[in-house]
Formats: sequence, C-alpha cells, structure tokens
Amino acid sequence: MIMNGASFQTVQINSDFHLAKEVEDQIISAAQTSGYDEDVIFALRLSVEEALSNAIRHGNAYDVKKKVHVRYSVSPDRIDVYVSDEGRGFDPGGVPDPTAPENLENPSGRGIMLMRAYMNQVEFNDAGNEVHLVKLNQAS
Repeated sequence: MIMNGASFQTVQINSDFHLAKEVEDQIISAAQTSGYDEDVIFALRLSVEEALSNAIRHGNAYDVKKKVHVRYSVSPDRIDVYVSDEGRGFDPGGVPDPTAPENLENPSGRGIMLMRAYMNQVEFNDAGNEVHLVKLNQAS
C-alpha cells in the first residue's frame, strides 16, 4: 500500500499481546535497519506498545475475535504507524489529565500522555478507534 508517496506494510492480528509484541518488533527492526538512534527506538517502542495495548484492552476489550489493524512505513526520514481496533472508539479530549492532582492514582490516560511526549505527532481519527503516530528522524 502506498500513501503520500510512502510504502506501507499492513498487519492484522487478533487481540493478543504476544502477537502485538511481534508486530512491535517488526516495526522496531525496520527502524533500526533504517538507522534510527537508540533514543528514537526507545520512543517508538514505548509509543507503539501503548497504542497496541490500548487497542487490545480498551478498543477490543480483550476480545480475541476482534482484530487490531496496523499500517506502518519506515523511511530514513520519518516513521508513520497507524493502529486501529474494532471497538466503538473514544473521545481523546475526554481522557482526564493524568498529571492533575485528583488523577495521580488513576492509571487512565498515561499511555496517551506518553505517546504525545515521545512522538512528533499523535492524531486520532474522528471515530476514536485509530491512532496515527509520527516520529521524525532529527538526525537526517
């Protein structure tokens, strides 16, 4: 699949953490092969793991019959990862701020906060069941 001039790999898995780890490893391997440094690899691994985990836990509610769909492109300049689930979606603006004093003991929202901190761009589709992660190679 080609989008915006970039060639995308597509993967579809059942809602299973072991399978999600395999997809994460594929993306990380592609980034390492493309010459991304360890800081980018760390950020990418953490963000992709959070996106896949959210799709399995929150989106698909651990239903192994539901699929997680992943599209990714890795070039020397940019990494794009789309993760979508078959759930109802959510309103990202409705997620409480995990750094607010009243939410410090509530784990909800931390994954989204981490993705936003480590990626150059994090966008959700209108339905709230797909996240688009972008990481730029600052070294290139």
